[in-house]
Amino acid sequence: MTRAGKDDFVNGFVPHHNHGSVDYTSVDHGHVHQCLDVTFPPTQTQDGSHIHYTEGYVMFENGHTHHYQAYSGPAIPVGNGMHVHYYDFFTSEDDGHRHHVKGVDKPAPGNI
Repeated sequence: MTRAGKDDFVNGFVPHHNHGSVDYTSVDHGHVHQCLDVTFPPTQTQDGSHIHYTEGYVMFENGHTHHYQAYSGPAIPVGNGMHVHYYDFFTSEDDGHRHHVKGVDKPAPGNI
């Protein structure tokens, strides 16, 4: 099996890839949390694209943390045989509030 790395430009679907992201939550109750994330491998969709499931905890801040479970949007080709995914989700409610997290993950090989 040929392996694709971060510098390899690949046409088509790469079955066993994941994405990472580093982002901050929305400001709620006067603070933010950093969200360091690595997705699960892809789930193919009926339209020929794919999505990623992710779950985890935001960084401990202001005496508490939050959990999240979410799916990305479909693959977005960004050129040179790479793609990204948009994400937009809310954390669990803890300490009387929740946070919004949205952004784009890091590119991975494959253009669909």
